[in-house]
Amino acid sequence: MNVVVTDIPEVLILEPKLFGDQRGFFLETYQIRRYADAGIERPFIQDNMSRSAQGVLRGLHLQNPNTQGKLVTVLRGKVLDVAVDVRVGSSTFGRHVAVELSEENRRQLWVPRGFAHGFAVLSETADFFYKCDDLYSPKDEISIRWNDPAIGIKWGVESPSLSPKDADAPLLSEVKNLPVYGQAWRKS
Repeated sequence: MNVVVTDIPEVLILEPKLFGDQRGFFLETYQIRRYADAGIERPFIQDNMSRSAQGVLRGLHLQNPNTQGKLVTVLRGKVLDVAVDVRVGSSTFGRHVAVELSEENRRQLWVPRGFAHGFAVLSETADFFYKCDDLYSPKDEISIRWNDPAIGIKWGVESPSLSPKDADAPLLSEVKNLPVYGQAWRKS
């Protein structure tokens, strides 16, 4: 597995080794020792999958105080996936990493706790799969406006299809309950 360190060192791009021939392919989507060697040493306790049409944008989402780390991948289609550092006090606060994930490149993105996450579908449809290191907690969910100019994400989608929650989300500067850099995250 190839591990790509991004401009925000806690956010990692993972490129699992693919074994393929004329019959198809095989790859490990997760293996505890290999991911621990990459610095991802959290137990995964919930898996999620979504299917979205072209132009759908989901995000930016996070939870606090019951934060979640996410290992995300695309099973079918292509998305622009984004992680935004929203940890108050972090030297990279408000900065983001954007990476294309697709069924062709088989890349994964590690979105650590304390980061907002979102993606935009660039193909006709996309099946998006992610492993979470804590349970979903609706009472702790926070949304941040997808097109916040202070963050400056170039999504590659001109008029995205948004949920009402995402369309009405506040700017990052208006969110009061953000995680704090260096805080001890609740362990699952």
